[in-house]
Parts: sequence; structure tokens; C-alpha cells
Amino acid sequence: MTKTPRPLMAGLALTVFALAMTACGTTTKTTTVIKEVPAQTTTSAPTTKAPADTATDASSDDSGSLVSDEGTGSSSSGKVTVPNEVGKNHQAAQDDMQAHGLYNLSEEDATGQGRMLILDRNWKVVSQSPAPGTKASEDATITLRSKKYTDG
Repeated sequence: MTKTPRPLMAGLALTVFALAMTACGTTTKTTTVIKEVPAQTTTSAPTTKAPADTATDASSDDSGSLVSDEGTGSSSSGKVTVPNEVGKNHQAAQDDMQAHGLYNLSEEDATGQGRMLILDRNWKVVSQSPAPGTKASEDATITLRSKKYTDG
């Protein structure tokens, strides 16, 4: 009879390891990569969008390409305008970044203590990189530096 590893024990071992590394003063950097495919909605009748030359939600940039202003900050060139998340709740900032099509998110303890951001709702964004308003590719790493609300 062969024993198979129990997932609970493996998960517990990883958790204990992570806590031990944190307790030893080891600095960590957490990168969260979440890629979700938006659910498709079905409608009873097919809909069509107006041609680009008559659309009121598109404009032309310097290269002559159409740039969409549909609220996501994305354009036809694959670049996204990085939203300003400074001062926001860390979880809300992550949600907003994802709503803008930016899924390669990294987070850091802004106090320099190297703490892991376990409960994102307990943290507030104090800086970000790249800067708000910057055009970045959809797969660019966005770093949110946060501190706990109790840090003052």
C-alpha cells in the first residue's frame, strides 16, 4: 500500500515555511499575477457597433491610429494608461488596475520592514511604479507600495 501526500499537510508545510522566513527577517517581495478572461454575455439579438469613422468614442492619435476612450484606458497600440492608485485601499487599487487591463501586479511594504501584504484591505497605497498617467503595455509589471493603516 502506497501512501499519497496529503494536500493539507503540504499546504501547512508551505505556510509554516513562509512564516518562518518572515520571522527570520528575510525580506520578501510578492508578485500577484491574475489573468481572468471576462465572461461573455449573451443577448437575444446581435448588436453592431458603429464604424470607427462615425464613432463618437474614438479619436486619432499622432500616428493616425484610433484610440478608444471606453473607460479602460486601453488603446489600439496595446498600451494602457496607468491609473492613479495612491491614497486608495490596496485591495481596491488592485481591483481598479485589473479593471484597466493591468494584471501583472507586484506589491511591497512601503515602510521597508519587508512585511507580506496578507490582508490587502488593511493596507493603503502610498506610491506606485510606473507613475500614474504613464502609458504601459498590458503585460508591464505595476508595483504598488503600501503601508498598514495602523502605521500612521
